[in-house]
Amino acid sequence: MKANPVVSKTVLVTGCSSGIGLSAAQMLRQHGWNVLPTARKEEDLQRLRDEGFTPISLDVSREDSVARAVEETLRLTGGTLGALVNNAGFGQPGAMEDLTRNAMRYQFEVNVFGLQDLSNRLLPVFHKQGYGRIVNISSVLGRITIPFMGIYCASKYAVEAMSDVLRVELKGTGISVSIVEPGPIETSFGKNAVERGKSQLSQVQSRFSERYQHRVHGSERGKTAPFTLPPEAVACKIVHALESPRPRRRYPVTFVAHAGSFMRRFFPDAWMDAMMGARMRAGR
Repeated sequence: MKANPVVSKTVLVTGCSSGIGLSAAQMLRQHGWNVLPTARKEEDLQRLRDEGFTPISLDVSREDSVARAVEETLRLTGGTLGALVNNAGFGQPGAMEDLTRNAMRYQFEVNVFGLQDLSNRLLPVFHKQGYGRIVNISSVLGRITIPFMGIYCASKYAVEAMSDVLRVELKGTGISVSIVEPGPIETSFGKNAVERGKSQLSQVQSRFSERYQHRVHGSERGKTAPFTLPPEAVACKIVHALESPRPRRRYPVTFVAHAGSFMRRFFPDAWMDAMMGARMRAGR
């Protein structure tokens, strides 16, 4: 009988400057994990140090930064690692016709290529151990699409596809892959997306310029989407994916995420088009 592998309770969590990543790092530490959180900016790294973490600098859009972060992780852990939580990401707003090639490329560099590059560099460690957990933070928008967030949706659809095929390719290795699909969560994600839209779309001569301005002003008034949950709701799912003897393939979070998954499976495309068309007419 094959002996059970030695399980490390050290986890690397990306994108921990705030929101889901920070909440996950804090909750995992409460559950006895040795958490190595990452962030890009020095002020965020210092804030994590002040909380008692040993953070690692990481910009997932840069291959050299990913390589250095992996080297630092393995130096700190003595070459072992129990789990990886790929949370780092952002949302690029804008109608598809208004997005530049560079904007679309950067969206995929962060949300897709960086995520898989980091995973690939750590998979040899998991293979050697015969054990590892990978949790990829996707979105309900990896299951359904909404207007003016098309390239973000495309990046999360890619995360869903890569996670599904990686899970199958790793069958029998002791390495699991789970996807967490948040709906609306109380984080700075929406505000950051709006700020990115303001900086990148303000000079665009678009037939949607008035709509963009409406979205910006709506965000400034502090509108909150229905069924919004705190980031701790996502962190709880991450903990389950890392600690359960039978981690799930997918973890929808919020009513919206469950509804989106249901609609994608059972609603005809024409119905989905009609609903999203109504959303556009309502200015949402």
